[in-house]
Amino acid sequence: MLEHMSRNCTKDNETKSSFTSKLSFSADICVGLAILSVVFLSVMGNGIVLVICYRRRNKMVGSELLCVNLAVVDFLCCICFYPLSIISSFHHAWLGENVTCIYYGLGCYIFGLCGMFTIAAISIIRYLKICYSLVSELWLEKPNIRLVCCVIWLVSTVWSSFPLFGWGEYVPEPYGLSCTIAWRGYHTSAKDAFYVICSFVCFILTPMLFIVMSHCQTLYKISRFSSSLSARGIHNNLRRAEKRLSMMFFCISLGFVIAWMPYTIVSFLFIFHKEDHYMSPEGFVFPALFAKSSHVYNPFIYFYFNKTFQKELRSLLDIICPKMGRNRVSAHNALNIQAPDPIHIQLQERPHVHKIFALSRSCTQSKSKTSGKDTNGNHGLKRRVNTCWGSTPGRAPVILEEAKVNNPLPLSVTSV
Repeated sequence: MLEHMSRNCTKDNETKSSFTSKLSFSADICVGLAILSVVFLSVMGNGIVLVICYRRRNKMVGSELLCVNLAVVDFLCCICFYPLSIISSFHHAWLGENVTCIYYGLGCYIFGLCGMFTIAAISIIRYLKICYSLVSELWLEKPNIRLVCCVIWLVSTVWSSFPLFGWGEYVPEPYGLSCTIAWRGYHTSAKDAFYVICSFVCFILTPMLFIVMSHCQTLYKISRFSSSLSARGIHNNLRRAEKRLSMMFFCISLGFVIAWMPYTIVSFLFIFHKEDHYMSPEGFVFPALFAKSSHVYNPFIYFYFNKTFQKELRSLLDIICPKMGRNRVSAHNALNIQAPDPIHIQLQERPHVHKIFALSRSCTQSKSKTSGKDTNGNHGLKRRVNTCWGSTPGRAPVILEEAKVNNPLPLSVTSV
């Protein structure tokens, strides 16, 4: 009886020690602040991406749905799971022990697989679109892309649920402030060994291999075609846009692979060691934090490479902060005025910004074709109209002076 009680006490002590941080208090605070920074940047960046995608939902193409899926994965993962790790870091121990550990490990594994499968799907679709355009036109429509997203979530959820039924297990990380798959389960049973090996080979290494090979083939195809066009002196704007888009997806995929590679290597080496600690706890912290950074930089890649996102972001900022906008001046030909060269000049002024524009005589010259003589007696004189805009202090009225010509151009000025 006493021996049985002592064994139970030993198990309880081991469980409590596994959920206790192996780092110092100052290191725990730094880890918590680092994860908090990741959560803040990811929620802000991916939140803006989701808002922009919602605003232009009717204009989106099929492949952009995968980018939306990736933004949803990053956004929800930081909202639903990382706060628990932050609070545990400040508390110097994992809160909730086994229940929250299963919740955290299951959720992070589902979203991690979703992110990896989504990037693999993006890479394959880009490869098919560049190298086999006919196949992409037939199969890569919006309904099929939605089906791909549903399959990604279904496969990730089913495979991540196996540890709940005895195939594998969710346990604390070696440093005690996070939970993941029990990679050491390779030594405990045949079922755990099968789950761990399949997780690495089928759900980590294979998607990464597809990602790398697809992007290498895509970039090679685009560079080769662009070189052949350049050699002939042909400038193809469509291919230039495709190259820019392919570089954007390449950076997203490369960043994801680089971010998760150290953590994958450390976990893979952990399989072949029976002892609990073959490496110091700090050795596990940095790969884990580096992997979490993959949620941050995707929005910045979108805004850097995609001009549509840049335009939508400026429009969104104009709505949120009108004072950040600038006055816009646009000029276009009026269609309903019967004249040789009608001109329509429009001034648009945003609220709360008081700027008055003046059109002076010195900045205005007329351009018209006259069949007879002008005032100076010259035949067939061509006159140009150049508008010169400048802001005047105070609330000066708008001054419009036209050049005196026999056939003046119809000129309309509108201030909004």
